[in-house]
Amino acid sequence: MKHEATARVVIDLPKAEAWALLRDLSLAHNYVPAAVRTEITSDKPEGLGASRRVYQRSGKSVDETITEWNEGHGFIIRLHKGEKGAPLPFRRAAFRYRLDDAGHSRTALTTSLIFDMRWGYLGQLLYERLLHYVLRGVISDIALGMKQYYESGEVVNSHQLKQLRIGARQEV
Repeated sequence: MKHEATARVVIDLPKAEAWALLRDLSLAHNYVPAAVRTEITSDKPEGLGASRRVYQRSGKSVDETITEWNEGHGFIIRLHKGEKGAPLPFRRAAFRYRLDDAGHSRTALTTSLIFDMRWGYLGQLLYERLLHYVLRGVISDIALGMKQYYESGEVVNSHQLKQLRIGARQEV
């Protein structure tokens, strides 16, 4: 995969508590903007091969299957539309979640979208001119939503997300 969009936040939770939330694949709709429901679609709820379907406000959904599981630290989840491969505009796409100790009972969460674009040169141009900025924002919003949900137990709404973005810019 050629491209990667990454965001990092520090969560005010010990790593073990953050991992307990991260490993629960049914929670994605609580922190992914525009997601409204998450359904486990595999026999097993976690670990290598576990799958979920995340439904979006638009009515669309995306399937996600664990392709790498690092107990206590994170996982990689492949994005796909059933057997059709990655959703447009991606040829391949996966999301990596990683947890690291950040000291003083805090946890660093790194979220990354790793992907290849479809459509050759046109896809590359689309990425460089537009999607680069959009995807960076989306990945940042997911990380901020996870921080909010993990620390408070509250589902992040669009107004809160705007406030979280402002706070994140002020911390930089």
